[in-house]
Amino acid sequence: MIYMLKTSETHPLTWRIDKYSSNKSIGIHEYCHTGGYQSLKKSLKKLCPEDIILLIKESGLRGRGGAGFPTGIKWNLMLKSNIKEKIRYLICNADEMEPGTYKDRFLMERLPHQLIEGIIICAFTLHISCAYIFLRGDYYVAEKILNKSIDEAYQLGYLGKNILNSGFNFNLFLHTGAGRYICGEETALINSLEGLRANPRFKPPFPANYGLWGKPTCINNVETLSNIPAIIQHGSEWYKNLSKGKDSGTKLLGFSGKVKNPGLWELPLGITAREVLEDYAGGMKKNLFLKAWQPGGAGTDILSHKDIDIKMDFTSFQEIGSRLGTGISMAIDNNINIISLLINIEIFFSRESCGFCTPCREGLPWIVKLLKNLEKKNGKKEDIKILDELCISLGPGKTFCAHAPGAISPLKSALKLFRNEFENSIYKNKKNINIVSL
Repeated sequence: MIYMLKTSETHPLTWRIDKYSSNKSIGIHEYCHTGGYQSLKKSLKKLCPEDIILLIKESGLRGRGGAGFPTGIKWNLMLKSNIKEKIRYLICNADEMEPGTYKDRFLMERLPHQLIEGIIICAFTLHISCAYIFLRGDYYVAEKILNKSIDEAYQLGYLGKNILNSGFNFNLFLHTGAGRYICGEETALINSLEGLRANPRFKPPFPANYGLWGKPTCINNVETLSNIPAIIQHGSEWYKNLSKGKDSGTKLLGFSGKVKNPGLWELPLGITAREVLEDYAGGMKKNLFLKAWQPGGAGTDILSHKDIDIKMDFTSFQEIGSRLGTGISMAIDNNINIISLLINIEIFFSRESCGFCTPCREGLPWIVKLLKNLEKKNGKKEDIKILDELCISLGPGKTFCAHAPGAISPLKSALKLFRNEFENSIYKNKKNINIVSL
C-alpha cells in the first residue's frame, strides 16, 4: 500500500499519483498534462550540460540505490572522462534484488515516464546517445509498462532522432536480467548486460572511464533518476529545503514486518525512524513490541529499538557507523529469534554469491552451518568465536566486492546486540558421566 500527502511542493516524486489516484500506471498524456517532459524541454532549449551538472551538484542529490554517492559528482566525472570518446552509455540500475525493498518497482509501475524523462535529461547532460534500463527479471508488470511507455515516448518525439528539434539523438532500450542479486553491483551488471557471467570487475578502471563494451558508462538507480525532472523544474534550493535533515530532498521510505500498516511513503530525508514507524506504519501490531530493526534492506545492520529515533538520512547513519541503505526498513518483533532471522538472511546471501573470491564463497555457507547448529541448540562456544572471526575475514577490503561485507553486516551487529541469544544456544550436556580408569 502506498500513501502520500496531497501537495507537489513536498512530494517531487509522487505528487502526480494523487491527481490520478487509481492504481494504474500513469500514461504519457496524463504525465504531460501534469507538467511532464517540461523539464526535458527546459534542459534541451535553455540549459547546457554544465548548467545541469551544477544544478544537480547544488541540489545535494545523493544516489538512492543504497550507497548515497553524490549524483552531481558522478555526472561530472563522467562528463570529463575520455572527452574524445564519442560513444558513451547510460545504464539505469533497476535490478532491485535487495530483500524487503520495493521502492523502484513502485516508481516503474506507476510513474514510468518520470523515470524516462530523468534518463533522457541525464543522457543529454553527459553526451550519451544510447541507454539501457537493466530490469530485475522478476518484475514482469514493470517490464510490460516500461516497454509500453518507451514506445509512447518514441511516438511523441521524446526519444529517437532530433528530440524536440534540438539536434539531440537518443535511444533507450529495456533489458531484463537473469535474476542475480550480484547484478546490483554496477560492474557485475555491466558484465551481465554484455552477456558475460555476472562477476564484479577490477576497479580501477571505473565505469566512467571503461564501462559497457569498454566505453565510458554512467550508472544510476531508478529513484535517483526519477528525482531529476523535479530538480530541473523547481531548482536546487527548493529541493534542499524539502529535507528535515543533513541531506537534501525527499526519499521513498517504508516499513515491513508485523506493523499495523506496512507500506511505502515519500517523506523528507531527516524524518526519524520512529515517525515513519508510528505515524505512517501505525506502530507494532497488538501484543508485540519492537525488538530491533533493519533500516534499508537485508544487507544493513540490525539496530536496537533504542536507535529508533535516528534521522533517516545518509549522513546520520554514517555518523553512527551504519548505512541507510535503500531506506525500506524491516521491523523485528519480540517473537522473532535473531538466530533464525539471520539464517534466513545468510542463506540468501550465500546462494547469491558469485563465487569469485574464497572468503565469500566458502565463508557464507560456513556461517549458515554454524547458525543452524546454534538454532538447534547444538552449537559450541567455539562457534561464536568463529562467527566473530568470519565477520573480520569477510569485512570491507577482504573480498573482491561489497557482497560479503553487506552479508555480514546483520550478523556482526546481531552478535554485538544479542550475544546472549547466541550464548544461550550453546549445547550443554546435563548428564554427569563418570570416567573409570581400567
